[in-house]
Amino acid sequence: MPNHQRVVVIGGGVSGLATAYLLARDAGPEVEIVLLEASDRLGGKILTQDVAGHPVDMGPDALLVRLPAMRALLEDLDLTTAIVAPGASGAFIWSRARLRPLPPSTLFGIPQKLLPLLRSGLLSPLGVARAALDLVLPRTRTGEDPSVGELVRPRFGSEVFERLVDPMLGGVHAGRADDLSAQSSVPEIAALARRSRSIYLGSRSMRRGSTSSGPALVTLEGGLSRLVDTLVSRLDTCEVRLGAAVTGLRRVSESQDVAGVDAASTDATGYLVELFDGTELAADTVVLATPAFVTADLLARVAPDAAVAAREVPYADVASLTLVYPRDAVTHGLDGTGFLVPPEEGLLLVGCSWLPAKWPHLTDPSSVLIRAMVGRHGDDRFASMDDDALVDQVHRELVQTMGMSAPPTSAHVQRWPRAMPQYTVGHRRRLERIDHALTDVPGIHVTGAAFGGVGIASCVARAQRTAAALTTDVDSAVASSKGPA
Repeated sequence: MPNHQRVVVIGGGVSGLATAYLLARDAGPEVEIVLLEASDRLGGKILTQDVAGHPVDMGPDALLVRLPAMRALLEDLDLTTAIVAPGASGAFIWSRARLRPLPPSTLFGIPQKLLPLLRSGLLSPLGVARAALDLVLPRTRTGEDPSVGELVRPRFGSEVFERLVDPMLGGVHAGRADDLSAQSSVPEIAALARRSRSIYLGSRSMRRGSTSSGPALVTLEGGLSRLVDTLVSRLDTCEVRLGAAVTGLRRVSESQDVAGVDAASTDATGYLVELFDGTELAADTVVLATPAFVTADLLARVAPDAAVAAREVPYADVASLTLVYPRDAVTHGLDGTGFLVPPEEGLLLVGCSWLPAKWPHLTDPSSVLIRAMVGRHGDDRFASMDDDALVDQVHRELVQTMGMSAPPTSAHVQRWPRAMPQYTVGHRRRLERIDHALTDVPGIHVTGAAFGGVGIASCVARAQRTAAALTTDVDSAVASSKGPA
């Protein structure tokens, strides 16, 4: 029996790339890795493009380096010297007809200090007084998997929820906090609610115990596509196929005839990966690093129960717009990284980044780059607008919020349909159902933003765990194929 294994990774976003890289690094020559990507480029939603001579990220634009897996990957790829820290701190929220400073020391919008909250003017005095009731209210009883709204509103009142928590989660998840599962979207707050009678007091205690230093979010010189390019450059021992759309997946045993198939090096029970061009690729192990709805389609025959659960994960459509303004058209001081907009304000804008303030390498002496985000779960109004109409509407809203005195000289629109998985109530249970169903189909692994946390760093952390499990499986299979020494 041959003593090496073929692993097929489906999906060339950061999850698939990181999984393939870490597996190739750790598993040794006994593993053959094939990475399949349906589109003509790698990187998924990581996309850096030139705007007015500057490398601007069209999708995610920051890395959470406080997550150990992310920091370790940057070190392993020799990218720590390329890290760019934010040039400004603090942000704003459009509230009560003004841009008001986001109070320092908030945890996903939960205030950890009440006096700065009062001074910010974000809430009415009555709203601040209502927030303070968290100090004296009895413990809130909730179900097993409450929404963020069910957890926060009874403690802090509607104003904290609507003016702070909802826009903060809209910026992270492109979702509505009334729909999002607390334990899946904000596990820190869910844990505080279980542990402490007062979430406010519990969060202050957590803050006092924190030893983290340095910026939590950073970018890379040249944009985040540098991470993708570096990962790809380290996949020299892997076979990478672009334009290789996968249409199906089926199980095959050693007793079945696989003549004519691009066979794996083992004749043990494995899988056949069906490609759009009609060919099939045999694999011992398959990693699905694809959105949940694609994963569901591919699991339909081999793990139907897992497919049903994966198909239940909803997605939000979003778009990013990078607008280039003359410097003298910007009348509001860029004294922060940008601002967020509560859904109740009715604007198309979800958030806005002031790129020269946020990332120093994007400073320009003659112009200012403003990055606007639109779209959230339940609000896809932008989808019916063409690019020109969308740019016009966003500009009008920037005039309203920032006082822009002239239109942009140019704009770049990047649409991301079905981009953001929503961790709605019941999400953890869905993941448990998927994991349980996959125990009956060894050799199938799922990874990606729908399964391990939104954000590049969370995807890398999930990829790290997936690659570790794969390495263990491959080592075991190779040892078994060699027989007793």
